[in-house]
Amino acid sequence: MRSTGSCAPPFALDVAAGTDRGPVDRFSGSIVSDLQSSPPVRGLFLALGGAIVLSVNDVSIKFLSGNYALHQVILTRAIIGLALVLVVIGLSGTGYRQLLTRRPKDHLIRVSIVMVSNVTYFVGLAAMPLADAVATAFVAPLFVTLLSSVILGEKVGPRRWAAVAMGMLGVLIMLRPGAGVIRPAAVLVLISAFCYASSHMMTRRMRDTESAMTLNFFVQCGFVLVSAAMGLWVGDGHLAGSSDPSIAFLFREWVWPPVHDWPAFLATGLAVGIGGLMMSQAYRTTEAALVAPFEYAGMPMAIFWGVVIFGTWPDATAWVGIALICGAGLYTLWRETVRRKVQDVAAPSGDL
Repeated sequence: MRSTGSCAPPFALDVAAGTDRGPVDRFSGSIVSDLQSSPPVRGLFLALGGAIVLSVNDVSIKFLSGNYALHQVILTRAIIGLALVLVVIGLSGTGYRQLLTRRPKDHLIRVSIVMVSNVTYFVGLAAMPLADAVATAFVAPLFVTLLSSVILGEKVGPRRWAAVAMGMLGVLIMLRPGAGVIRPAAVLVLISAFCYASSHMMTRRMRDTESAMTLNFFVQCGFVLVSAAMGLWVGDGHLAGSSDPSIAFLFREWVWPPVHDWPAFLATGLAVGIGGLMMSQAYRTTEAALVAPFEYAGMPMAIFWGVVIFGTWPDATAWVGIALICGAGLYTLWRETVRRKVQDVAAPSGDL
């Protein structure tokens, strides 16, 4: 999610707010100037690299979920991410002045949505194979299509509705109701994907006045405050003891990590910070419809990490769900590209 990133999700979307092409102040330095003047292929490489880097966030948090509390991991990640964002803002043209906002209520709503998306995704991830969780989270583009029609009044033709239906069938398969009970962890990831899509609706409302770095800054501040408050409330472990891996991850006692776990904590913050900035730059310099499919590089990376780190391989049922969800998402992105091209040449409306 990724994303969230993320996944976000994956989404790891707490830092990847910049994946909407809102107005962002130019970074200083020749490197950024080169990126801004580069051909689209550079943006695609940034997107591919960003998806790969963000996958490290997912695998690191799943690795830590067996021994640490979620709020302890998120607080550490947010502090590292916030430091990175502040450095980038300091190097930008307008500096810290861009943090002044006239939309505090919108920021509060958006930050709340992003936090729910992250918490539900990572709590679900603790109890699911990595590839299954990432595949379920990739239903988010379908939710974006749904919300765009309902909230923004955008026209959605029968072919894209069919893609939404196909993706939802994939989600149903991932939930595995035939096994006797729907997996609660998969439901949590599904909620995360819906919140992720909702955060994109908020970003689209705010991008005319708020820079990507401003959006990122307030999200990181929100994570720091809420995670610290959770640590003060349940960090002593008085609500711990559940055998359910998701609940245990949420209420586990804070512990000082041994040295061999420090790289995983550092990886969460660096991955979500660097990966989010790579995605942000990719969307700034390249057409969104070209960049978005490269986010699906997170799927093979999730399978790779699952095999290498956790020794898990998707079963036949999971492969069917993965194929339906990713296929529907990629088809939706392709239809969006076609729709925009048709609009550009003022073609008659049809099945878009």
